[in-house]
Amino acid sequence: QDAEVVRTRDPQRLAQCDVVVDVGGEYDPERHRYDHHQRSFTHSMRSLRPDKPWTTKLSSAGLVYCHFGSQILAGLLGQPEDSPVVTALYDKLYECFVEEIDATDNGIAQAEGEPRYALTTTLSARVGHLNPRWNDPNQDTEVG
Repeated sequence: QDAEVVRTRDPQRLAQCDVVVDVGGEYDPERHRYDHHQRSFTHSMRSLRPDKPWTTKLSSAGLVYCHFGSQILAGLLGQPEDSPVVTALYDKLYECFVEEIDATDNGIAQAEGEPRYALTTTLSARVGHLNPRWNDPNQDTEVG
């Protein structure tokens, strides 16, 4: 909770970070590296957690959720990670929110006929809400 967030692609700065997400070109959970931008990366929720049914290729957001989602939810709910409530909420949040981010980030169409995932919001729309309005006197896009 007291982490410093650093936005960089500089390999020397990344090497000093405890956790690296969405940059760096490596997926190594033991070293807390969560990037999905390698040609060889093909992981889905099912490939990393065989008890889960989803086969959409994970984005970096999905990787972080896969590895830490249950722990975070358990902490917020004050329940054990393996409780039925945490499990049900973890699954529902993935199915109705994170999977869409994974698919959109990886360029996966929602459907070739029958939709593959629920489109309830878009990451672009959420980010857009953080940007200043066109007539806002303060046009600093980093604030949001």
